[in-house]
Amino acid sequence: MKVLLIDDHPLILQALQAVIEGLGTDTTVIGANSARAARETLEAASDFDLVLLDLHLGDADGFDVLVELRAAHPALPVVVVSASDRSSDVIRAIDAGAMGFVPKRASNETLYEALHMVMSGGIYVPPMTMGSEPAAKPEGDTVPSVLRVLRETAHDSGFQTGAVPLVDLGLTPRQTEVLALLLKGQPNKLIARELNLSVETVKDHVAAVLRTLGVSSRTQAVLAVSQMSGRGGLSAWRHSGR
Repeated sequence: MKVLLIDDHPLILQALQAVIEGLGTDTTVIGANSARAARETLEAASDFDLVLLDLHLGDADGFDVLVELRAAHPALPVVVVSASDRSSDVIRAIDAGAMGFVPKRASNETLYEALHMVMSGGIYVPPMTMGSEPAAKPEGDTVPSVLRVLRETAHDSGFQTGAVPLVDLGLTPRQTEVLALLLKGQPNKLIARELNLSVETVKDHVAAVLRTLGVSSRTQAVLAVSQMSGRGGLSAWRHSGR
């Protein structure tokens, strides 16, 4: 596996490189200390399997770089590794196309778990405490409403975060298949093609899945499933559901 690690802090870059190389003898890690260096590296070589991205870079905003990477290299999974563990940053990163979010304070074992999950086609989201965001938030921050929806859904349904068997949600087999592909980030057209359905039928199934989860967007669905199913549950459930 060939990994591009983008971080402008030399010590963090070296430490993460050593940790990631511990995944196996066939793992190669290339470091880039800026957004510019990352662009040049990807232009020179197109055989990377994974990108790890810090959100705080000296020459660019990490979220802008994430959007740029997803647009220029849509098949290349990006995992955000950040000093931030704010729920708003997690939601924004997943919404922008990240396949995972790992706080830098996480253990090496958590990083291994996240990378294995992403490389197997899953999405890794760290456990989040509903409603734990600071009271003061920038204007336009959607986290309070998102977390309130998830928290109220869990309370009203008798769900306990991290302990909900997703098979008990009452989804039909077809809705389960649609959710599995939705969690992979596939758009309605690709879901329709894979399941041999019309796009309109897929839209109906997606709407039904979102209603069942008590959320209003795909990003919220990913977060809801990750919080309901617990550590590793999102990936394990998706594969079992398929």
